[in-house]
Amino acid sequence: MGGIPMTVGRIALSLAIAGALAACGSDGGGTPTSGTPAPTPSPTPTACSLADRQSWVLQQLQTYYLFPDLLDTTVNAADYSSVQSYIDALVAPARALGRDRGFTYITSIQEETDLINSGSSAGFGVRLGYDTVNSRVFVLEAFESAPAYPKGIDRGTEILSVNGTSTADLYASGGAQAFSDALGPSDPGVTRTLSIRQPDGTTSTVSVTKEEYALDPISDRYGALVIDNNGTDVGYINLRTFIVADAGPQLRTAINGFRQQGVDEVILDFRYNGGGLVDVAELLGDLLGADKVGDVFSRTVFRDSLSNNNSTEPFESQPEAIAATKIALIGTSSTASASELTGNAFIPYLGNNLALVGSNTYGKPVGQIARDRATCDDRLRVMAFRTVNADGGGDYYTGLASVFPNTCAADDDFLHQFGTKDEDSTATALSFLRGGTCTPISASGAQRAASRQRIEALSPARPTAAQYQIPGLY
Repeated sequence: MGGIPMTVGRIALSLAIAGALAACGSDGGGTPTSGTPAPTPSPTPTACSLADRQSWVLQQLQTYYLFPDLLDTTVNAADYSSVQSYIDALVAPARALGRDRGFTYITSIQEETDLINSGSSAGFGVRLGYDTVNSRVFVLEAFESAPAYPKGIDRGTEILSVNGTSTADLYASGGAQAFSDALGPSDPGVTRTLSIRQPDGTTSTVSVTKEEYALDPISDRYGALVIDNNGTDVGYINLRTFIVADAGPQLRTAINGFRQQGVDEVILDFRYNGGGLVDVAELLGDLLGADKVGDVFSRTVFRDSLSNNNSTEPFESQPEAIAATKIALIGTSSTASASELTGNAFIPYLGNNLALVGSNTYGKPVGQIARDRATCDDRLRVMAFRTVNADGGGDYYTGLASVFPNTCAADDDFLHQFGTKDEDSTATALSFLRGGTCTPISASGAQRAASRQRIEALSPARPTAAQYQIPGLY
C-alpha cells in the first residue's frame, strides 16, 4: 500500500512516507515540496460555498482522522454556519474524551505559509495573559522588533484600559473576548491608546500602531544564557515557538555556545511555547543528545488503516551538540505539542535527572497533517498521528505532569524577567538541577491557585495562524 497522497509538502515531521506525506509539527504547517500534488479543480461558482467546503472537510476527516470511531458523522452540516463550527461538531466525541481540544481546525494556506517562511506577524508584538480571578490583563512577553516594546510595554506591564475603556469594564461587558475585540484585528495600521502600569507602579498612556514584525524565536535579550548555579554553569534556552523555521539555526548557535563552555545541564523554558514544527523539536533533541546518536528520539503512529506511514525518528549527530545530563523543562498550561514531545523523548534516558517545573502542560501528544484545497485557500489541520518515546510512552492527554519522573511547582513570575534568579520558575529549575527538593505539581496545584493570581494566555475566539501557534499573541 502506498503512502498518503499529498496536497502539501512535508516540512515538519521527518518522515519518508513514500516521499509524500504532508506531515507537520504537532501543530505546524507546510507548503508543497515533494510528491505529486492532486490537480487543482477549476474554480466554479459553488466550489467554495460553505456546503462544498464542509463536504470536503468531512471527506478528509473520514480518511485521515486519528480516531475515526470518535467522529460524529451523523451531524447535519446545514445546521452550522461556518466550516470550523461543523468541524467542532464532527470531532465532539473525541473532544469529550479529551483527545481533540481544538487540534483539528481550518486555517489559511497563505497565512500559515507566510508565518513559517517569513517568521512574521502583524500586531502589537506582545503575549497577553489575564488574571481569571481579578479580570486584569498583563503582558507576559514582548517581541523586541515589534511596535509595543519601544513604547515601554514589556513583561510585567499591566494594561489598564483600551481606547479609554477600562479593562475591568471590558471584562464586565463580555469577558476575555470583549477585551480581545477591543484590541482590534491583527492588521497593520490598527492603532489603540493603552493606559498601562509598570511593575514598579508607575502609570502612563501610550498610542501603539500594529505593524508587521519578526517573530524572533530566541530573544537576543534572554533567549540563550549561561547561568552560574552555585559554581555549575547551566545553559538556559527560552524558545518562544517551534513554528518559525529560523528556530533551527538559532538553536544551533545557542547550543554551540553551551558546548564551547562545557555546559551539560540545561533549562528549557517552554512556558508559553504552543509547539510548531516537529523537525525543530527533533533538531533540539539532537542538539541535546550527542551521546544518544542512533537511539530512538520518538515514534510516530497513525490510525490502523494508515499504519504503513508509521515511522521512527532516531537521534542524529550534530556538530553543535552537547550531551545533556540534566534537564529542567519549565512549562505552563500554554506549553503544548512539540514542546511536550521534546520533554517526553528524554524520559527513557534521563529518568530522575529530568523535571517539569512550573505548572502542568496542556497535554497534546498528537499531531496534525495539513490537507490543502488551494482553490479556497483552505488548509485543514487534521489530527492524524500520535507520538511516543523510546519506551512507548506518550498518552499524556492530561499534561506532562502525569508522566514526568519529577515535577516542581513554581509560579510563572511575570513581574520578573525570564532567566533571572529572581524569577520563581527559573529559580526552582536551578534548585532542582543542584539537587534541591521540589513540591510536586500534582500535590500543590490547588493550594497555589488559591493563594496566587491565576494567569492564562488570552486568545480570541477565532485566532489567526500565528495565534494558533503562539498562545497569547496580539
